[in-house]
Amino acid sequence: MMLARILADARLRSDASVGRRSEFERAAAAAEPARGFASALSRPGLSVVAEVKRRSPSRGVLAAGLDAVDQAMIYEAAGATAVSVLTEPLHFDGSIEDLVAVRDAVSIPVLRKDFLLEPAQVWEARAAGADAVLLIVAALETDLLAEMLATAKSAGLDALVEIHNAEEASIARNSGATLVGVNNRNLATFVTDLAVAEDLASFVHARDVVAVAESGIHGVEDARRMTDAGYDAILVGEALVVADDPAAALRQLVEHS
Repeated sequence: MMLARILADARLRSDASVGRRSEFERAAAAAEPARGFASALSRPGLSVVAEVKRRSPSRGVLAAGLDAVDQAMIYEAAGATAVSVLTEPLHFDGSIEDLVAVRDAVSIPVLRKDFLLEPAQVWEARAAGADAVLLIVAALETDLLAEMLATAKSAGLDALVEIHNAEEASIARNSGATLVGVNNRNLATFVTDLAVAEDLASFVHARDVVAVAESGIHGVEDARRMTDAGYDAILVGEALVVADDPAAALRQLVEHS
């Protein structure tokens, strides 16, 4: 299963981070204050989190040699509310260096998107300038999710808690998550279906949360479906990095969704 392979590789990286936690905490203390990721997404209208993504396990290479900074600056100029930067190196061709460079280049909030398995990696994200981190319920035991959320709060970061089904929605709700992402991509099969976010909308909105629809959004009609389902924001990656004119594709989403 693809997720199992990704998590096995992620575990090697996370284990290596544990011994550096104190180093990351010191660097985080010296970093600029985090920009409000959740507050930016909660403004009126549908927010767009535009993603820097070179590769996907399901589709292979999307944009070989993509310059993370150039792409992020295009996103900001075209009206993105925030930028998501993949830092997973083996399956997505990302890096923590991409995160550092993007955060320095833009003024909007930046999300570290990765398969994080240790609290030390949350501190690493803050030290690198992240304003938010992704926490995937399918990758984390309940107690560890709670610990990661507490660490994010201590580090001054927002945490986007990702779910894919009703059971995970309950876990996120019980964890006290206030920023929830519904991934339309099944992490076991990597198939996307916007009906996932539509079906889970009632679970997500059962409490006062900022709700983000992730994956499978390729154009205005898809974005409108997520708006109609009550989502505050959408996270879009592949459709933008493969577009001939990513700025125009993003502006369409920003202006018409």
